[in-house]
Amino acid sequence: MKDILLEAAELIRINKPAAMCTVVQTEGSSPRKSGTRMIVLFDKTIIGTIGGGSVEHESMKRALEVIKTGKPILYNYNLKDDLQMECGGAMQVYIEALANKPNLYIFGAGHVGKALSNLAVNFGFQITVIDERDNIFDDFETNLLKVYNGDFTEFINTADFNNKTFIVIMTHEHKYDFDVLSKLCNKPHKYLGMIGSKTKVSQAKNQLIEKKILSEDKINEIDMPIGIRIKCETPEEIAVSIIAKLIDVKNDI
Repeated sequence: MKDILLEAAELIRINKPAAMCTVVQTEGSSPRKSGTRMIVLFDKTIIGTIGGGSVEHESMKRALEVIKTGKPILYNYNLKDDLQMECGGAMQVYIEALANKPNLYIFGAGHVGKALSNLAVNFGFQITVIDERDNIFDDFETNLLKVYNGDFTEFINTADFNNKTFIVIMTHEHKYDFDVLSKLCNKPHKYLGMIGSKTKVSQAKNQLIEKKILSEDKINEIDMPIGIRIKCETPEEIAVSIIAKLIDVKNDI
């Protein structure tokens, strides 16, 4: 059987949501001792065991919450009084999310998209850059991120979106920006932003309302024009503005 720490490392590598439950302290008679670990996956699969029975069942439920929130928790169990386990004793279990990174989907691999992807790899995102143009990714460093060279709609139809997903729209044409925005605005997400001038943004808002795609309140939640309001001109400077906004949203807990 693979060492549980190696299992954890593999889950982190493939960015699969999971939580580690570690017995940090015991008193009296308990099913497992300090240092025992168990991994809980989002589908309720477990790897390892911290003793079975009620303590494991309760830890699994709390681990699923930790996977959702990302916030670690420390629980004390009196095995007989709290969980009706006849072995008695007490256990303290620390539950932490394995470092699954939120997905950042960047629609558009132009100058700003490339600069943003290069910058974002340093700030805890699982990055995918999407663009349909031929040879657009020839000069991309792809060892730290993923690329999708194909139709925007096809990617949207097959990708995973949840309440931790970050989405940045900056394609090579305004019509594609709006088309992607209209398909994504009702998908689950943590952040949705689109690059553009005030005129472009105003036109996009009007179209979303006229086509009854999104309510005005929901439209106002979209970050457009995108990023923190700083004076920037180059693609790299614009990328700094955008990543600052992404970090602000990601760390707002």
